[in-house]
Amino acid sequence: AELKGEQRQVVAVIGDGSMTGGLAFEGLNNAGASKQTNLLVILNDNNMAIDQATGALKNYLVKISTSRRYNAIKRRLWRILSHTPAVLRFCQKAGNAVKQGLLKNSNLFESLNFRYFGPIDGHNLPELVRVLTALQRIEGPKLLHVMTVKGKGYKPAECNKPVWHAPGKFNPETGERIVSKTEVARYQDVFGQTLLDLARADERIVGITPAMPSGSSMNILMKEMPERCFDVGIAEGHAVTFSAGLAAAGMVPFCNIYSSFMQRAYDNVIHDVAIQRLPVVMCLDRGGLVGEDGATHHGAFDLAYFGTVPNLTVAAPMNELELRNMMFTALEAGRPFAIRYPRGNGAGVAWRDEPFAAMEIGRGRCLKDGERIAVLTIGTVGNFASEAIARMEADGIRVAHYDLRFAKPLDQELLHEVGRKFRCVVTVEDGALRGGVGEAVVAFFCEHGYLPKVVNLGIPDRFVEHGTPAQLYAQCGYDAEGIYRTLKSLQESLQ
Repeated sequence: AELKGEQRQVVAVIGDGSMTGGLAFEGLNNAGASKQTNLLVILNDNNMAIDQATGALKNYLVKISTSRRYNAIKRRLWRILSHTPAVLRFCQKAGNAVKQGLLKNSNLFESLNFRYFGPIDGHNLPELVRVLTALQRIEGPKLLHVMTVKGKGYKPAECNKPVWHAPGKFNPETGERIVSKTEVARYQDVFGQTLLDLARADERIVGITPAMPSGSSMNILMKEMPERCFDVGIAEGHAVTFSAGLAAAGMVPFCNIYSSFMQRAYDNVIHDVAIQRLPVVMCLDRGGLVGEDGATHHGAFDLAYFGTVPNLTVAAPMNELELRNMMFTALEAGRPFAIRYPRGNGAGVAWRDEPFAAMEIGRGRCLKDGERIAVLTIGTVGNFASEAIARMEADGIRVAHYDLRFAKPLDQELLHEVGRKFRCVVTVEDGALRGGVGEAVVAFFCEHGYLPKVVNLGIPDRFVEHGTPAQLYAQCGYDAEGIYRTLKSLQESLQ
């Protein structure tokens, strides 16, 4: 607006949970540097992110909102501000001095050159409108602290905030959630229970999550061993660097971050974990297409962006038991290790209380032998491929299936075997094709002079929008039906 010479109101609304992220402070610091910037920041404070808010900033905001003396003075000042222009101009000039002199207490936001107003009840609409109207006449950067209740107006959501952040289908009249009846565990619960099992046996293990204890199921460990679990708030970069510090001191951190949000911590992974060769285990939940959350939450890029980082092992399990054993393998490896797995239910493979078995790092496996055509998969999409290959076998065509298990390092012995033996190769990954595992396989074949026809299936070079996972897998062409069609086409081309 300033650059265009425009006079208009600019309002930014931010939640208290997001205030723990470095970007919020960077924005406040930048805006506060110009006392002429006519910006209003509304801090929506409900003491919640997805789970209960944690950390020192939460305690600071609670202290502000519960100070009787502070609020009494603020209410008096607001009455004067709203109705007396002369006093309004005086408070504009002397606001910080008045507050600090009366309260003997500096204010975090005012130290960043923001005029602080509030806290006020965000559900009292007449009062909120009156305050916002008054703030229009105050120039410069300012922050309005608004107290709200997460889920306000719907009793079930008010009483169980974490669950109702994303409840799925439910009956709006009764509040009953419509949950699919299945005994198959979710991958996040396999992670959570396995982490607890490992922590019981190894006192070096700690869990780190950026405000996602229930979303990642790290609350399983948090419930039994709260002293060995750290919720650092919505601060993914800090979560990784904090994990690196713990690892440097002899601990083994399991840092769980949604794949899409790990993008915020890419620099930290490179500089603080990989270069230092520290044994941080990064567990990437929601890898691949996640469904209705859409383009902002799909874990499309992790296999590509981690595939370029030296010293980093990248693994993806095909089922629940493999996730359990990969976590054990990462613990034993003593090196930077990333494990990515999808949202939702597993494949129905028994895993609970199964004895741990270490995997050979960088070693895949042949699940089915075949002729002329081979399918190479990484992660849970291997189950789609198995279904498609079974249909091909019913048609009388034998297709080989290899589960790579590790995106980095790739199993070179396996790739040499496939390159020599097969005329056609199909790679399948629940990740971006550009820079992904399929392209790495093609590069290997080219480097060693193998010339099979290769078809890469995965997420195309575009942002995938909302839809059920099944719809999106089909749209991108790597569900069981899409893989089957590809195999049929290749078979016809060989005849």
